[in-house]
Amino acid sequence: QVQLVESGGGLVQAGGSLRLSCAASGPTFSIYVKTWFRQAPGKEREFVAAISWSGRQTEYADSVKGRFYISRDNAKNEMYLQMNTLKPEDTAVYYCAASRRDTLDFSADSYDYWGQGTQVTVSS
Repeated sequence: QVQLVESGGGLVQAGGSLRLSCAASGPTFSIYVKTWFRQAPGKEREFVAAISWSGRQTEYADSVKGRFYISRDNAKNEMYLQMNTLKPEDTAVYYCAASRRDTLDFSADSYDYWGQGTQVTVSS
């Protein structure tokens, strides 16, 4: 079973930056698309960014375009989310997820494996 573990969350002031990491273990050869979702208190889980296996294709939610950057290192089985110019509305638990399919998708239902999440809090 593939396991995903997020790290790098924390408390940061508005305008600051954080870099999240997601480490994968287990049969990682079965993983293609990787993605980040987030869930704020009282809200539904929402798509943030996704990246194809090769890294050549990426997708971002409109709310984070130009501020967040997704990347991956397949040799290390890791994925990253560089978050810049953070805003209080970015406060949420951030989850990494992975799919056995090589199709970027915005729906949480399309992803087979999930991490436990890491808290990101942005103070104003």
